[in-house]
Amino acid sequence: MHRILEKYQKQVAPAMKKRFGYKNNLAIPKLSKVVINVGTGAALKDAKMSDVILNTIQRITGQKPVSTKAKKSISAFKIREGLAIGMMTTLRGKMMYDFIDKLINITLPRIRDFRGLEAKSVDNNGNLNIGFKEHIAFPEIHSDEVEKIHGLEVAIVSTAKTQEEGIELFKNLGFPIK
Repeated sequence: MHRILEKYQKQVAPAMKKRFGYKNNLAIPKLSKVVINVGTGAALKDAKMSDVILNTIQRITGQKPVSTKAKKSISAFKIREGLAIGMMTTLRGKMMYDFIDKLINITLPRIRDFRGLEAKSVDNNGNLNIGFKEHIAFPEIHSDEVEKIHGLEVAIVSTAKTQEEGIELFKNLGFPIK
């Protein structure tokens, strides 16, 4: 069994049940998926950038990302309907727990001047959103072979109903929330 899942079952779930007074074990909030998203705004001008982003997401997650397309045209941003404007991948199950373990124990401590995640990073529905300015914080990316640095966003979706439940869940899992 995976370390994060084991921690959830042995420590987090009983603590959440006691704190919020859940009657049913299925009512206890848990993680459902992790979505990694990169906007490819720079790739509109530089075709090589989309290959760099695709390679980065593939190395970080172990899955091939899908391209996201613009739903409508916006002339101010020079975007036409159907134009590829981002790439994303969704992790569930074992791959999700592996990614979260790596995120907590390796990636977040590697960020320069990192002092913890803000509590406002957890939205009103109990989901945690983390933005990275540089993708080189991930251990799979070697800084000496990086040509162009780009940011990415990690959204960790939980079944929590409120922000308070979400903050408690993520703190108990080991996320450094202030």
